[in-house]
Order: sequence, then structure tokens, then C-alpha cells
Amino acid sequence: MPILQTINTSLPIVQAPMAGVQNSELTVAVSNAGGLGSLPCAMLNKEQLANELALITSQTKAPYNLNFFCHKKPLASLAQEDRWKQQLSPYYQEFGVDSNQVIDAPTRLPFDQQSLDVIAPFKPPVVSFHFGLPEAKLLQQIKAWGAIILSSATTVAEAKWLAANGADMIIAQGSEAGGHRGMFLTQDISTQLGTFALVPQIVAEVDIPVIAAGGIACSKGVAAVLQLGAVAAQVGTAYLLCPEATTSAMHREAIASADAQHTALTNVLTGRPARGIVNRLIQEQGPMSDLVPQFPLAASALVALRGKAEAQSLRDFSNHWCGQNTQGCSTLPAAQITHDLATLIGN
Repeated sequence: MPILQTINTSLPIVQAPMAGVQNSELTVAVSNAGGLGSLPCAMLNKEQLANELALITSQTKAPYNLNFFCHKKPLASLAQEDRWKQQLSPYYQEFGVDSNQVIDAPTRLPFDQQSLDVIAPFKPPVVSFHFGLPEAKLLQQIKAWGAIILSSATTVAEAKWLAANGADMIIAQGSEAGGHRGMFLTQDISTQLGTFALVPQIVAEVDIPVIAAGGIACSKGVAAVLQLGAVAAQVGTAYLLCPEATTSAMHREAIASADAQHTALTNVLTGRPARGIVNRLIQEQGPMSDLVPQFPLAASALVALRGKAEAQSLRDFSNHWCGQNTQGCSTLPAAQITHDLATLIGN
């Protein structure tokens, strides 16, 4: 009998969706191994999304998860963007970048009716969200084909809100997790709890299943969060070095080095709190700054700087997302990592 009876997977492992370091290859590998593979969709245009879905459905019959952002589109503020560029001006001068020719960062779009229209013909079995939930009318359309709705909570208050507004399962995202925080009722990072404090509190307050996320990198960690009442563990960082991930060579090198022992929650790379390996920009301008434009507009001012620095093998402005626990990072295939994570669990 599957441990995740609701989703019908054979292993209690959810692969965290990781935009920028994966595509459908990782999704398929984890799903075929018995976990729940996830595809990050917020940075895909409609054609790319349809193509990735076609690849997934042609390579697996197992359940899979599509993940979307549901933030509100920010209103551009030229004054705020100019203040941020002025703050960055010493870097522009150092790396020979013209601040008036800033390159747009890859778009991070919130879920909308167009997104839903693309995925509806495929009827994905699981759809998850970051930064809350989309409009109720969109959720109703997703649920109409029987999909399970997941969303991330970083506090008990967020978990209770999600349970009351249409989520079927909650991902309790502890502060150890790499990448963007799913926080949506507050942007105050002092409210963020560690996984082992957050999970039992959410389990006690909601009547829907809870998935634990953050700092889980081995089978002992998976077993521990199940003991705390979670039905599964969501794991991301442990997959970053596997061959199915598209993690860049520089990012892989950083994860495998001692640098990965120093991560921080920072908003200076995109405009929203996210955990990544500390670099020069985070050290000198953050980790949190009131000067950055709203998410995701802050990233555009860094694109040219990042390119110039990386050409010199410097990760001064690179968003190398990474959780606090790299213990499980391995170059093994994703299927083997998935099975290893579940070795202490009876199926």
C-alpha cells in the first residue's frame, strides 16, 4: 500500500521543484523511482510548459507535480529601480557594465488562466504553489479533473490559511530549505522556523496531510520527519549534483565545496527571501536590504554583472540556491538518491 495514499506514490519522497537547475528529466526520474517528481513552471513560457508536459507524460505513467508561483505582479517603480542601480554602481564600474543597458532577467510569472489552459489537457495529478494560492476560480478548475493541490507554508498561520482556502496538502517549509521561501502572509524572516519546530506545530493545527521540507538530506532525516507527523519529505538540495539536474558547473563546484556550509536567507538577488550560498553581493549588500525592487524585478539589475563575473570564474552575483544540509548531495542517478532517502521506511 502506498504511503502517500492520496497521491498514490510508493515512496514518501517529494522532489522539490527547483527552477533554473532542472527540467522534466529530473521529474521523470524521481516519479519513475516511486517518489513524486516535480517540475518548476514559473520560469517557463506557455510553449516550453507544453513541451515539458509532453515529455513527462510520454516517459512516465506515475504521478508527477507541476509547481507554480502565485505572487502578485509587481508595479515597476523607476525611482526604486534607479536607487538599486545606484547602490550597485560601484560593481558596474568595476566590471565594465553600462547600467543604462541592463538586461532583463528571466521572467517569473504567477499562475493565471493561460497557464491553466496549457496544463488542462494533460490533467496533471498534482499541482503545487509557492507564495500562497491562486484565485479560487482557478483552483476549482484544477480540482475539477481530480488534481491534488499542494502549497508551501512557512508558519502555522500560513498553514491554517492554506487549509481554509483550498489546499489538499501542506508543505511545511522549514528555514533550512534552499531557494525561495514560500512565505506569503509576511516577509519578516524572523518569523521563519526550522523544520523540526515547524512540522509538529502545523500537524497539530491542520486536518490535512503535511509534507516536511528543509534540511532533509538522508534517510534518517526522512524517518525523523515522519515520526513528527509528516506523511512525506520534500527534498531538493540532495538532487543538485545528480546527472539529471541541469545545475551549472560553477553551482556544482560551490555545492561540493566548503562554501556550501555558509548559506543565508537573502532578498538581494531577486527581491524575495531565498536561501543560497553566500557570495560577495550578499555579504556586502545584504543579506536583507530595503533598497531592492519588488520580486522578481530586482534580478534584472544583476544579469549583466553576473555574466561578467562568471566569465572570470567569480560567483559574486550568482544565485546559487542551496539548503543548509548538503550531506546527501551526490552524483548518483536521481532514482538511486530517491531510493536511498527511503531506505529506513517500510513500504
